[in-house]
Amino acid sequence: MSEDISPRDCLIVALDLPSLAEAEAIVARLGDSVSFYKIGMELTYAGGLTLVERLVGDGKKVFIDLKLHDIPNTVERATRQIAKLGASFLTVHAYPQSMTAALAGVAGSELKLLAVTVMTSYDDADLAAAGYAFSVKDLVARRAVQAKEAGIHGLVLSPEEVVNVRALVGPQMSLVTPGIRPAGAAVGDQKRIMTPALAIAAGADHLVVGRPVTGAADPVAVAEQIVADIASARQSSKTERK
Repeated sequence: MSEDISPRDCLIVALDLPSLAEAEAIVARLGDSVSFYKIGMELTYAGGLTLVERLVGDGKKVFIDLKLHDIPNTVERATRQIAKLGASFLTVHAYPQSMTAALAGVAGSELKLLAVTVMTSYDDADLAAAGYAFSVKDLVARRAVQAKEAGIHGLVLSPEEVVNVRALVGPQMSLVTPGIRPAGAAVGDQKRIMTPALAIAAGADHLVVGRPVTGAADPVAVAEQIVADIASARQSSKTERK
Protein backbone atom coordinates (compact mmCIF):
# COMPACT_ATOMS: atom_id res chain seq x y z
CA MET A 1 0.00 0.00 0.00
CA SER A 2 1.48 3.34 -1.05
CA GLU A 3 1.62 6.00 1.66
CA ASP A 4 1.74 8.65 -1.09
CA ILE A 5 -1.94 8.15 -1.91
CA SER A 6 -4.27 10.26 0.23
CA PRO A 7 -7.12 8.40 1.98
CA ARG A 8 -9.61 10.26 -0.21
CA ASP A 9 -7.81 9.21 -3.40
CA CYS A 10 -7.85 5.62 -2.15
CA LEU A 11 -11.63 5.58 -2.57
CA ILE A 12 -12.86 5.14 -6.14
CA VAL A 13 -16.62 5.51 -6.51
CA ALA A 14 -18.05 3.40 -9.32
CA LEU A 15 -20.58 5.28 -11.44
CA ASP A 16 -22.39 2.09 -12.44
CA LEU A 17 -25.49 3.99 -13.49
CA PRO A 18 -27.73 3.72 -16.56
CA SER A 19 -27.62 7.33 -17.73
CA LEU A 20 -25.28 10.28 -17.98
CA ALA A 21 -27.79 12.48 -16.17
CA GLU A 22 -27.85 10.14 -13.14
CA ALA A 23 -24.06 9.97 -13.07
CA GLU A 24 -23.72 13.74 -13.25
CA ALA A 25 -26.29 14.15 -10.48
CA ILE A 26 -24.47 11.86 -8.06
CA VAL A 27 -21.12 13.50 -8.87
CA ALA A 28 -22.63 16.91 -8.12
CA ARG A 29 -24.14 15.59 -4.89
CA LEU A 30 -20.89 14.01 -3.72
CA GLY A 31 -18.92 17.19 -4.41
CA ASP A 32 -15.56 17.34 -2.64
CA SER A 33 -16.20 14.15 -0.66
CA VAL A 34 -15.02 12.06 -3.64
CA SER A 35 -11.96 12.73 -5.81
CA PHE A 36 -11.81 9.54 -7.90
CA TYR A 37 -14.50 7.93 -10.07
CA LYS A 38 -14.81 4.74 -12.11
CA ILE A 39 -16.69 4.72 -15.40
CA GLY A 40 -17.50 1.23 -16.66
CA MET A 41 -19.17 -0.31 -19.67
CA GLU A 42 -22.77 0.57 -18.84
CA LEU A 43 -22.12 4.30 -18.51
CA THR A 44 -19.60 4.31 -21.38
CA TYR A 45 -22.30 3.04 -23.71
CA ALA A 46 -24.61 5.78 -22.40
CA GLY A 47 -22.17 8.56 -23.35
CA GLY A 48 -19.89 8.31 -20.32
CA LEU A 49 -16.65 9.03 -22.15
CA THR A 50 -17.71 12.68 -22.47
CA LEU A 51 -17.99 12.71 -18.67
CA VAL A 52 -14.37 11.53 -18.38
CA GLU A 53 -13.07 14.74 -19.90
CA ARG A 54 -15.37 16.91 -17.77
CA LEU A 55 -14.34 15.16 -14.56
CA VAL A 56 -10.65 15.46 -15.41
CA GLY A 57 -11.20 19.13 -16.23
CA ASP A 58 -12.75 19.58 -12.77
CA GLY A 59 -9.66 18.12 -11.11
CA LYS A 60 -11.07 14.63 -10.49
CA LYS A 61 -9.29 11.38 -11.27
CA VAL A 62 -10.98 8.79 -13.49
CA PHE A 63 -10.67 5.03 -13.84
CA ILE A 64 -12.04 3.77 -17.17
CA ASP A 65 -13.11 0.17 -16.63
CA LEU A 66 -13.56 -1.43 -20.05
CA LYS A 67 -11.61 -4.67 -19.47
CA LEU A 68 -10.17 -4.66 -22.98
CA HIS A 69 -9.52 -8.05 -24.57
CA ASP A 70 -9.39 -8.54 -28.32
CA ILE A 71 -6.85 -9.16 -31.04
CA PRO A 72 -3.64 -7.23 -30.25
CA ASN A 73 -4.05 -4.64 -33.01
CA THR A 74 -7.52 -3.70 -31.78
CA VAL A 75 -6.47 -3.49 -28.14
CA GLU A 76 -3.45 -1.33 -28.96
CA ARG A 77 -5.42 1.11 -31.11
CA ALA A 78 -8.33 1.33 -28.65
CA THR A 79 -5.93 1.95 -25.77
CA ARG A 80 -4.19 4.72 -27.73
CA GLN A 81 -7.54 6.48 -28.23
CA ILE A 82 -8.50 6.15 -24.56
CA ALA A 83 -5.13 7.56 -23.47
CA LYS A 84 -6.14 10.89 -25.03
CA LEU A 85 -8.97 11.39 -22.51
CA GLY A 86 -6.77 12.15 -19.50
CA ALA A 87 -7.90 9.28 -17.29
CA SER A 88 -5.63 7.79 -14.62
CA PHE A 89 -6.43 4.07 -15.02
CA LEU A 90 -7.71 1.73 -17.73
CA THR A 91 -8.45 -1.97 -17.31
CA VAL A 92 -7.41 -4.76 -19.62
CA HIS A 93 -7.98 -8.47 -19.06
CA ALA A 94 -4.81 -10.18 -17.82
CA TYR A 95 -4.13 -12.20 -20.96
CA PRO A 96 -0.52 -11.80 -22.16
CA GLN A 97 -1.39 -10.69 -25.71
CA SER A 98 -3.86 -8.07 -24.54
CA MET A 99 -1.53 -6.73 -21.85
CA THR A 100 1.38 -6.38 -24.28
CA ALA A 101 -0.82 -4.64 -26.85
CA ALA A 102 -2.28 -2.24 -24.29
CA LEU A 103 1.20 -1.29 -23.08
CA ALA A 104 2.11 -0.35 -26.64
CA GLY A 105 -1.06 1.76 -26.78
CA VAL A 106 -0.26 3.79 -23.64
CA ALA A 107 3.36 4.46 -24.63
CA GLY A 108 4.14 8.14 -24.17
CA SER A 109 1.00 8.87 -22.12
CA GLU A 110 0.24 9.19 -18.41
CA LEU A 111 -2.45 6.47 -18.50
CA LYS A 112 -1.76 3.51 -16.21
CA LEU A 113 -2.97 0.00 -16.99
CA LEU A 114 -4.67 -2.30 -14.51
CA ALA A 115 -4.87 -5.98 -15.41
CA VAL A 116 -8.03 -7.77 -14.30
CA THR A 117 -7.11 -11.12 -12.77
CA VAL A 118 -10.36 -12.96 -11.93
CA MET A 119 -13.70 -11.17 -11.65
CA THR A 120 -14.93 -10.77 -8.07
CA SER A 121 -18.27 -12.32 -9.03
CA TYR A 122 -16.46 -15.63 -9.79
CA ASP A 123 -15.65 -18.47 -7.44
CA ASP A 124 -13.97 -21.83 -8.07
CA ALA A 125 -17.20 -23.36 -9.38
CA ASP A 126 -17.59 -20.54 -11.92
CA LEU A 127 -14.05 -21.07 -13.20
CA ALA A 128 -14.63 -24.81 -13.53
CA ALA A 129 -17.84 -24.18 -15.48
CA ALA A 130 -15.86 -21.90 -17.83
CA GLY A 131 -13.29 -24.66 -18.46
CA TYR A 132 -10.44 -23.47 -16.25
CA ALA A 133 -8.39 -26.07 -14.41
CA PHE A 134 -7.21 -23.51 -11.84
CA SER A 135 -8.77 -22.43 -8.56
CA VAL A 136 -9.42 -18.70 -8.14
CA LYS A 137 -6.36 -18.38 -5.91
CA ASP A 138 -4.06 -20.13 -8.39
CA LEU A 139 -5.36 -18.31 -11.47
CA VAL A 140 -5.09 -14.90 -9.76
CA ALA A 141 -1.49 -15.70 -8.79
CA ARG A 142 -0.60 -16.84 -12.31
CA ARG A 143 -2.07 -13.76 -13.93
CA ALA A 144 -0.50 -11.43 -11.36
CA VAL A 145 2.98 -12.77 -12.11
CA GLN A 146 2.36 -12.53 -15.87
CA ALA A 147 1.19 -8.92 -15.47
CA LYS A 148 4.29 -8.00 -13.50
CA GLU A 149 6.55 -9.66 -16.07
CA ALA A 150 4.78 -7.74 -18.86
CA GLY A 151 5.32 -4.40 -17.11
CA ILE A 152 1.67 -3.66 -16.25
CA HIS A 153 1.22 -0.87 -13.70
CA GLY A 154 -1.31 -2.55 -11.42
CA LEU A 155 -3.92 -5.23 -10.85
CA VAL A 156 -7.62 -5.51 -10.18
CA LEU A 157 -8.34 -8.34 -7.78
CA SER A 158 -10.56 -9.39 -4.92
CA PRO A 159 -9.49 -8.10 -1.50
CA GLU A 160 -9.23 -11.75 -0.44
CA GLU A 161 -6.21 -12.17 -2.74
CA VAL A 162 -4.36 -8.97 -1.84
CA VAL A 163 -2.00 -10.40 0.79
CA ASN A 164 -0.83 -13.29 -1.40
CA VAL A 165 -0.51 -11.18 -4.54
CA ARG A 166 1.39 -8.38 -2.78
CA ALA A 167 3.94 -11.00 -1.73
CA LEU A 168 4.24 -12.11 -5.36
CA VAL A 169 4.49 -8.73 -7.10
CA GLY A 170 6.12 -6.53 -4.48
CA PRO A 171 5.31 -2.95 -3.46
CA GLN A 172 5.46 -1.18 -6.82
CA MET A 173 2.28 -2.43 -8.52
CA SER A 174 -1.01 -0.74 -7.60
CA LEU A 175 -3.57 -3.16 -6.19
CA VAL A 176 -7.15 -2.07 -6.83
CA THR A 177 -9.95 -3.98 -5.14
CA PRO A 178 -13.62 -4.05 -6.06
CA GLY A 179 -15.93 -6.19 -3.93
CA ILE A 180 -15.71 -3.65 -1.11
CA ARG A 181 -18.72 -3.53 1.17
CA PRO A 182 -18.93 -1.38 4.31
CA ALA A 183 -20.20 -3.27 7.35
CA GLY A 184 -23.93 -3.89 6.99
CA ALA A 185 -24.07 -3.15 3.25
CA ALA A 186 -25.81 -5.54 0.86
CA VAL A 187 -23.50 -8.05 -0.85
CA GLY A 188 -25.30 -7.92 -4.21
CA ASP A 189 -23.69 -10.03 -6.95
CA GLN A 190 -20.22 -10.06 -5.40
CA LYS A 191 -18.82 -13.32 -3.98
CA ARG A 192 -15.38 -12.33 -2.67
CA ILE A 193 -15.84 -9.23 -0.53
CA MET A 194 -14.25 -7.32 2.38
CA THR A 195 -14.81 -4.17 4.42
CA PRO A 196 -12.78 -1.04 3.55
CA ALA A 197 -10.66 -1.21 6.71
CA LEU A 198 -9.76 -4.87 6.22
CA ALA A 199 -8.89 -4.35 2.55
CA ILE A 200 -6.55 -1.48 3.39
CA ALA A 201 -4.98 -3.51 6.20
CA ALA A 202 -4.40 -6.32 3.69
CA GLY A 203 -2.41 -3.95 1.46
CA ALA A 204 -4.84 -2.58 -1.14
CA ASP A 205 -4.01 0.82 -2.68
CA HIS A 206 -7.46 1.72 -4.01
CA LEU A 207 -10.96 0.52 -3.07
CA VAL A 208 -13.75 0.52 -5.64
CA VAL A 209 -17.18 1.10 -4.09
CA GLY A 210 -20.33 1.52 -6.13
CA ARG A 211 -23.84 0.82 -4.92
CA PRO A 212 -23.13 1.29 -1.18
CA VAL A 213 -22.30 4.93 -2.01
CA THR A 214 -24.37 5.79 -5.08
CA GLY A 215 -27.47 4.01 -3.76
CA ALA A 216 -27.27 5.43 -0.23
CA ALA A 217 -29.82 7.83 1.21
CA ASP A 218 -26.87 10.03 2.20
CA PRO A 219 -24.02 9.22 -0.21
CA VAL A 220 -21.77 11.96 1.17
CA ALA A 221 -21.95 10.50 4.67
CA VAL A 222 -21.14 7.01 3.38
CA ALA A 223 -18.20 8.28 1.30
CA GLU A 224 -16.82 10.27 4.24
CA GLN A 225 -17.13 7.25 6.52
CA ILE A 226 -15.20 5.07 4.06
CA VAL A 227 -12.46 7.71 3.80
CA ALA A 228 -12.31 7.84 7.61
CA ASP A 229 -12.11 4.03 7.76
CA ILE A 230 -9.23 4.08 5.27
CA ALA A 231 -7.34 6.69 7.27
CA SER A 232 -7.90 4.77 10.51
CA ALA A 233 -6.77 1.48 8.97
CA ARG A 234 -3.62 3.12 7.64
CA GLN A 235 -2.80 4.58 11.02
CA SER A 236 -3.31 1.22 12.68
CA SER A 237 -1.01 -0.42 10.14
CA LYS A 238 1.68 2.19 10.84
CA THR A 239 1.38 1.62 14.57
CA GLU A 240 1.67 -2.16 14.18
CA ARG A 241 4.83 -1.78 12.09
CA LYS A 242 6.57 0.26 14.80
